Amino acid sequence: MVTVLIILGLFAVYVFNEQTTKPAEETVANSLNPSPAPTQTLNINSPKAASSSPKNENMPSPKQGNVVVLETSMGNIEITLNPEKAPITVANFLTYVNEGFYSGTVFHRVIPNFMVQGGGFTADGNQKPTHQPIKLESANGLKNDIGTVAMARTNVPDSATSQFFINVANNAFLNYAPGNDGYAVFGTITSGMDVVNAIEGVKTSTRGQNADWPIEDITINKTYVK
Repeated sequence: MVTVLIILGLFAVYVFNEQTTKPAEETVANSLNPSPAPTQTLNINSPKAASSSPKNENMPSPKQGNVVVLETSMGNIEITLNPEKAPITVANFLTYVNEGFYSGTVFHRVIPNFMVQGGGFTADGNQKPTHQPIKLESANGLKNDIGTVAMARTNVPDSATSQFFINVANNAFLNYAPGNDGYAVFGTITSGMDVVNAIEGVKTSTRGQNADWPIEDITINKTYVK
C-alpha cells in the first residue's frame, strides 16, 4: 500500500509539472501558474550566428503574402507562415495583423530555454478583447522546434485567439500526440532569430498576477504582411 501511494504521489507531481510548463492564453486563472522549470537540456543561450535562421523542411519557401514582419522595440522579426498546413490558424493570425491588433502589445511572458509569448496584453497589464477562439490545428505535422511559432491557448483545445509564442527550445512535449492535444505551429522565424534570442535573455518579474513578465517592456510597434 505504501508503495502504491508513493507511485501515485510521484505521478501527481509529474502531471502538475507538465501542466505548468505549457504556454497559456493568459487569463486571471491561468496567469497564476508557477514558472516552469526548463524541460530541455539544450543550452539555448550558447553562441549563435546573429544572421542564422532555423531550418525547417516542413515550412514553405517565403512568398508574397506568406511573410509577416513584427517591428518590435528590440528589432524586427519575420515569420514565414504555413497556410497549407495550418489554414485556419494562419487566417486568424493574418486577421489580427491586418487589423493592427498587435500594435502596442508586448511580449508578456518570457521563459528561457522554453519560449517567448506575446500578442495579447498592453504594457499596462490589460488584456485586449479578441475575436472568437479558433479550432486547434496541432495535428498538422508541424513540430514545436526552435524558431517555430505557435498559438497559445487555455487548457481547452479550441481556445486560441490572438496570443502566440516562439519556441526557443525543441519543445517536443507541446507537439500533438495521442492523448496530448498539443499546440498548433503555423509558422517559423526566417529572419530576426537573433532578436528572439535577445528577448529570451531579458530579466523578468511579476506584473499584477502575471509571472515571467519582462521588467523593461518589449513592445510590438507594428505588424504587416511583407
